[in-house]
Amino acid sequence: MRLIPEPVEHLITEFGKLPSIGPRTAERLTFYLLKGDPTGSNALAEALAGLHKDLTRCEVCRNLATSSLCAVCAAPGRDHSLIAVVEEPLDVVAIEKTGQFRGLYHVLGGTISPIDGIGPEQLEIDSLTKRLKNGEVEELILATNPSTEGEATALYIRKALGDQPVNITRLARGLPMGGDLEYADQITLGRALQGRQAF
Repeated sequence: MRLIPEPVEHLITEFGKLPSIGPRTAERLTFYLLKGDPTGSNALAEALAGLHKDLTRCEVCRNLATSSLCAVCAAPGRDHSLIAVVEEPLDVVAIEKTGQFRGLYHVLGGTISPIDGIGPEQLEIDSLTKRLKNGEVEELILATNPSTEGEATALYIRKALGDQPVNITRLARGLPMGGDLEYADQITLGRALQGRQAF
């Protein structure tokens, strides 16, 4: 005996494949949609159907776009001498929300992760090298995550660009605002000490 009808079970299964969505949350989302007006479900279905159809990658930085250039590359007044290299488009959003960065981006599309079968050739490293050839870029900020994969990717890029006449920097790391020293791990605390600044 099937307790939950197949279409409902199918949607619960699909929701459960999303990151940070467990079985109970998947059930709640599904039953929320069932309880609501069908127009809400239809709007969600249309948004999902159009997600891949209406999106492309920026020809310059490989960020998400709806035309040949993303919103950042097409924006006037950006500093073309400064590029932040990030892992994913979501990282662009995070940096842009700070309002502190006026340069351009380069989206790698992931990190080097041999365990997942991802090597440098699967990332947008060659296109980054080509961007640097015109000599316009003065500083390249390696803004990959401070994870094992992010560090390995940053090191690989640093070595790959060794002969390029560009200043290569890394995002500063240390203690978060409001954090307590007693709860910081040794690596974070060590990097905070190394990256200390004049006060």
